[in-house]
Amino acid sequence: MRIVFAGTPAAAVPSLRALIDAHIAGEHELAAVITRPDARVGRGRTLQASAVAEVAEEAGLTVIKAAGAKDPAFADTLREIAPEAGAVVAYGAILPQPVLDIPRHGWVNLHFSLLPAWRGAAPVAAAIRHGDQLTGASTFALEAGLDTGPVYGVVTEPIGPRDTTGEVLGRLAISGAELLRATLDGIEAGRLRPTPQPTDGVSVFGKITVDQARVDWTQPAVGVDRLIRSVTPEPGAWTESRWGKLGLGPVEPFDGDRLEPGELLVGKREVLVGTGTAVVRLGTVTAPGKRPIPAADWARGARPEPGERFGHAEPTVTDPATAIADVSPATDRGES
Repeated sequence: MRIVFAGTPAAAVPSLRALIDAHIAGEHELAAVITRPDARVGRGRTLQASAVAEVAEEAGLTVIKAAGAKDPAFADTLREIAPEAGAVVAYGAILPQPVLDIPRHGWVNLHFSLLPAWRGAAPVAAAIRHGDQLTGASTFALEAGLDTGPVYGVVTEPIGPRDTTGEVLGRLAISGAELLRATLDGIEAGRLRPTPQPTDGVSVFGKITVDQARVDWTQPAVGVDRLIRSVTPEPGAWTESRWGKLGLGPVEPFDGDRLEPGELLVGKREVLVGTGTAVVRLGTVTAPGKRPIPAADWARGARPEPGERFGHAEPTVTDPATAIADVSPATDRGES
């Protein structure tokens, strides 16, 4: 079957590699790869090709870099390629109906949720943010609605209590690639028909902005933990402080001292922060223009004052005897 593939980020690469393998094996013909144009990245704002473009170009495939698919010229190019089916994994742009109509078998979208749950741009982050213990990936027939098309197949994936979006998405990208290839195989063989999504259980979660990744320390500890894990690695959790905007890695629950929301308690080996309920232990901290480092290392350089709080420009001074303490190392609690 003659296929075009549309995708952009690293999460789409395992699916592209699976179709390249099928192309080499003679199972399918990968006629072209569609991806977003090169983007400026990093502090130097240098142009960089998408992860999908890099892999496709290395494989010697035809690469079409399109910012969107609404330009009539894009549809004309696709008609010239004459695909029998299209595969989409996180392309990053909406395919209009004239483009959807070109392949006779339509377009198959790999979406990283168990549809109809968490339609939209950030399904894995949504699942972690809302405390789901199970997620997965679905292949469905792409249509004009937002992730509303009938489903061909699913794979499931448990979410661990310390999992981040990056970790879960990494696993789903691999298992989802196998699902996508199997779905295309089934469509070509004529043995696979999609099933309409149920009307119950529909939920939608859009793209997470940088502002939405700001930690609100007045929220319960479980909410702070889920928020940070849900935006790791992108766009990355952060907090206001007198040191500027600090990036934060995942935190851990801590059974012990009671602190006010955002209040810091610095020990020799760790840094604790108060939330609206319990205390959490910081993982990594990223100062402006710096790399992530363990929280204890950051504190040794930043020297928070007694009663210092995240989210406040000035420290709220309390009794130094209770603000600075020698917190027991993790190994004393049976952890490694």
